[in-house]
Amino acid sequence: MKNRRRALRILATAGVVGAALGAAPFANSQTRTLRLVVPYPPGGPLDVIARALAERVKDTLGTVVVDNRPGAGGNLGADLVAKSAPDGHTIVMGAVATHAINPWLYARMPYDALRDFTPITLVAQVPNVLVMNADSAARLKISTLADLVTYARRNPGRLNYGSGGNGSAGHLAGEMFKSQAGLFVVHIPFAGGAPAQLALVGGQVDFNFDNLATASANIRGGKLRALAVTSARRSGVMPDVPTVAESGAALGLGNFDIGTWFGLFGPAHLPPETTQRLNKAFVDALQSPEMKTRLATLMAEPAPMSPDQFAAFVKAESVKYERLVKATGARAD
Repeated sequence: MKNRRRALRILATAGVVGAALGAAPFANSQTRTLRLVVPYPPGGPLDVIARALAERVKDTLGTVVVDNRPGAGGNLGADLVAKSAPDGHTIVMGAVATHAINPWLYARMPYDALRDFTPITLVAQVPNVLVMNADSAARLKISTLADLVTYARRNPGRLNYGSGGNGSAGHLAGEMFKSQAGLFVVHIPFAGGAPAQLALVGGQVDFNFDNLATASANIRGGKLRALAVTSARRSGVMPDVPTVAESGAALGLGNFDIGTWFGLFGPAHLPPETTQRLNKAFVDALQSPEMKTRLATLMAEPAPMSPDQFAAFVKAESVKYERLVKATGARAD
């Protein structure tokens, strides 16, 4: 009898151990690290915000590791996620470039920006700003957007604007501006946004459409004059600067709306419950006072959306940039 009881105890213990071992893989699958791919180099605004978000959601989603995978205008990192398993453990911080501009700018894309991803949420929007060299503005007596348009119309070909290269956000904003206002202004492309801004500050070009985050220091320092922001609404960080649409409504610019945005995507076929879980975690993080403050330091405004809203937004942006890129004839390869 004693031997039988002893055997039963051994079997029961083995069963408990076996159950624990059998559950271990499932438990580990629920606590796997979330990989947040940033398709740009470390240190930029998108990378900084990704790292801040990773810290904010760790209590909800666990450890989030930011993985920088720059290259091909963001296409390499985005493609890595497009080809990942739709298990909720790999997502990407996409942007207007990777999901709206590049599909029309590159002759060969490694992914389909609409079909190969599951939109999770828009994260933030950063207005671009029409800035003019302050000395040039003073010399030409230009203090408003209307002044700039009037001068450009009376002096076709006399003004030029710089950008970070053919097909860049600044180039496309400039071409939209020229088209809607009916202007002949010369475009001068540079090898990146930083050289374009240096040329503007140095007086080699007359105006740029620059990212508000990078232009703000020179605006406040008096080297650049901000004429208008390019978004549909004024920026909360520079509320005194009007939008192109409101100050240029009588000049044919009433529908002007173009800016920088970035948001989170998973691979296609991400399960709806996983998409909703990720959406809630990141939306809650974006609505926290700490994240709002962090975004404000980068001139960015939080813009969380539901997955369906974000999907519709990305589709509309793709349509808008298809027209713009084709109109400019810009190519990246």
